[in-house]
Parts: sequence; C-alpha cells; structure tokens
Amino acid sequence: MKDVQNQPDDRNIAINKVGIRNIKYPISVLDRAHAAQHTVADINLYVQLPEQFRGTHMSRFIEVLNRYQREIDVRNLDDILQDMRERLNSEAAYLEMSFPYFIEKQAPVSKATSLMEYLCTMMACQHRDGRKDFVLTVKVPVTTLCPCSKEISERGAHNQRSTVTVSTRMNSLVWIEELIELVEKCAVCDLYALLKREDEKYVTERAYDNPAFVEDIVREIARSLRNDPRIIWFTVESENMESIHNHNAYAFVEYNREAASGEI
Repeated sequence: MKDVQNQPDDRNIAINKVGIRNIKYPISVLDRAHAAQHTVADINLYVQLPEQFRGTHMSRFIEVLNRYQREIDVRNLDDILQDMRERLNSEAAYLEMSFPYFIEKQAPVSKATSLMEYLCTMMACQHRDGRKDFVLTVKVPVTTLCPCSKEISERGAHNQRSTVTVSTRMNSLVWIEELIELVEKCAVCDLYALLKREDEKYVTERAYDNPAFVEDIVREIARSLRNDPRIIWFTVESENMESIHNHNAYAFVEYNREAASGEI
C-alpha cells in the first residue's frame, strides 16, 4: 500500500513535535513506602519530523506503548524513547505522563489515616546525539493565610486554598514524597483528606499563627530546593484562590544552579 506519510514535502519546514496526546495508560511509579505504585497516566508522545517528510506514522506510537504494556516505569523511559526514535526514524523523541499519586497521611491530632491525592507530571526526551532531559513536576494543594488581613482585622483573617507547582531537574533520585513534604513544610498549613474536629481546630489555629503571602511561600520553597545539591534546576509557582477578591494571587521563581550568579 502507498505510504502517504513518507511522501516528500517541499515547504521546507521541520516540525518540532508531532505525535499523539491524551491517551490513558497504566503505569508504575517509584513509591518510597511501597517500592512501586500503580496508577493511570494521561500520556503524550511526540517525535521530531524532518522538513522532507510529509507526516509521521501515528499508529507506531501505540505500537511502542503496547510493547511496554503494564511495564511503563520511570526506570525504562529511556528504552521507550529509544524505541520511539528508532521506530519512527527521528532525531528526537518526547514523552509526557501526568498522573495522580497517592500518599497515606495522618491527621495532625486524631491521627486518622486517609489517602491524599497529588497530581504529578514526568517529561522526558532523548536525542539521537545522546542529549537527554527529565523534568519531574508535582502539584501540591496547601492552605495560606494573609498576613495583611491578620494585621488589620480585629477578628480573624482571610485564608484560601493554594496550589504550589514545583518542577525539578536533578542529578540523582529525588522522591516524589520528598518534594511534597518540602512544599508542605514551607506552607502555612498542609491539607488533609480526613479531619476530625480536633484536627480542624489545630489546622485553623496553625494557619492563623503562621500567615504568609504568596511571595513568602515561593521564596521559602525556593530556598529549600536551592539547598538540595541533587536539584540542578527548578521552578516554583504558587497560585492562591483568593477568598475575598475576584482574582487569584500568583508568584513564580526559577533557578538554574549552573547559571546562578547570586542568592535567591
């Protein structure tokens, strides 16, 4: 049969990424407490397409996934990317996986146990010339409380739920759990899936005693990440879903250890 994708293209425009998006697939993720955690990821797969070819073969992405059925693991991402490059005869291959990750968490006073969900993303790429990249991203929901509101109010202060997003490049293993714990430690108060009345009292008072602006949150997290020699690059962003304003508050920090010339 005629291979339409391999027909020549005379527009002389290479495509950086072409492939498939939003396919759900079971994966396995390293779990500090249980060795591995099985979850379901939304997966995107791409390759570079040279200017001389009209299209890529989309079915081959699925064929590569099926070859690793139920064995997609952070430890074999290199193998998957190499298979994609070779199967599609490309200079570079890209893989993105977004998935829920669950950690067993105890309430602060009652010690009631529940599973807390965190959204994570792994992005990896591999080039024919040997260049590689891997970025781990975690989204951590936390509580914040406004220092200004506390200072000027006679009764209470307004607080909000916030989402902190941390992306990292590393030179050795950093557990997902470590990043989550670091964020929660720097926050006004962390969130829980299950709280009893005594726990609600504790987290409310803890937030009131520990107010912070969105700027404070990203700076504290950035300082902790910068002090970890395993992390060579990171971004931190925090978005507060404001409870008394018709807008969200936002702050962002980026740090590259190799390029850094000063202190955060």
